[in-house]
Amino acid sequence: MYENNREVMQTAVLAGIDTGEYDAEYSMRELEGLAEASGAHVAAVMIKKRRVLEAATLLGSGAMAELREICRANEADLLIFDCELTPSQQRNIADLTDTAVIDRTMLILDIFAQRARSSEGRIQVELAQLKYMLPRLTGKGMSLSRLGGGIGTRGPGETKLETDRRHVRRRIESLEGKLRTIEKQRKRIRDRRRHDGFQTVALVGYTNAGKSTLMNALTDAGVLVKDQLFATLDPTARALTLPDMKTVILIDTVGFISRLPHQLVQAFHSTLEVAADADLILNVCDASDPMAYSQIDVTRSLLDELGCAGIPVIHVMNKCDRLSAAGEPEMMRDCVMISALERRGLDQLLQKISDRLGGFSRVRFFIPFSEGGKLAKIRESCAVLSEEYTDAGYSVTAMADARQLAGIGAEYELLHLEKGNENEKN
Repeated sequence: MYENNREVMQTAVLAGIDTGEYDAEYSMRELEGLAEASGAHVAAVMIKKRRVLEAATLLGSGAMAELREICRANEADLLIFDCELTPSQQRNIADLTDTAVIDRTMLILDIFAQRARSSEGRIQVELAQLKYMLPRLTGKGMSLSRLGGGIGTRGPGETKLETDRRHVRRRIESLEGKLRTIEKQRKRIRDRRRHDGFQTVALVGYTNAGKSTLMNALTDAGVLVKDQLFATLDPTARALTLPDMKTVILIDTVGFISRLPHQLVQAFHSTLEVAADADLILNVCDASDPMAYSQIDVTRSLLDELGCAGIPVIHVMNKCDRLSAAGEPEMMRDCVMISALERRGLDQLLQKISDRLGGFSRVRFFIPFSEGGKLAKIRESCAVLSEEYTDAGYSVTAMADARQLAGIGAEYELLHLEKGNENEKN
């Protein structure tokens, strides 16, 4: 909502239903964080336990009357449900409470619409929103132009909200075509990196776990850091030099959250699939969160959905500066305790990354002029960093693994940082 070019904070009431399928209280705290991240002021929260959901409104008539009074007492502009509503349920609840109604999915889509900065991110968000809106056009039985401004209505824009279903479908097809083009571009970039011998490390994890802070601490990427859910949306890739002088590509990805809308997983597949192509995954988790291991499980299940099974994973327990000695969680396999904010534990993390990746080393080859065929092999199979001509032949610095070194069969020396960059002859 805008008034004199100034955004007006909306007052929201949150409603959740505890069916025993998940921790409803934790989910509602998460929903409150999402609402605040979207720019709303949460005035009240209501959780009702129900074994069976009422088809028309999820809640019974008594609970709906109570919810209506809560909305009136707090002069709420918005009622947010912590579950996905059908079009008819959304309409029924809005009629009974006389308040605009959105669900968890629409709220997350709204946050993504606010945060997307790159052209690809905006395409992905608009695609997810249109796919979400399309079945609701019939359910509303009215023009989308009746929607006002505010949370849940941002994204495609007012002109898109006044189009009919056929135009929306055409727009979806157009956006999907653009994403296919972007996916091809991403594949070419990935193939080029692999051909050049660069390994990739993907930062994944729960939203607000500190991935952006860690990215900045390791690479000086300058990514926005904010104590807010989904503060950053667009992925960032930077070069990272490891202790053994290997250079890898560190890529930040979209944060995860429990019950992430399926539309977003589909729309952001081209962005998230960087994790499936990574040589190593860093699963960043907030060690100070009492639900830390549940968040790791959420990330693990989403990674499996993206086809990341079998990729090595290092669990990075961030924000250890917030822990007391008695409050430290039990260590798990391949776990590194760090504080990205205070830059604690980063050396151990870098060494762990180097140990898990292994294989590639920075080497300098010496190729006599009479063995030019070996130079061709180096150029074809290795990531060449520099070439020099000497009186005796070629001096080539490249990234190579043991298999490539054996196949080339040339004299080389390993370059490393120990002892003031002294070289170890091989």
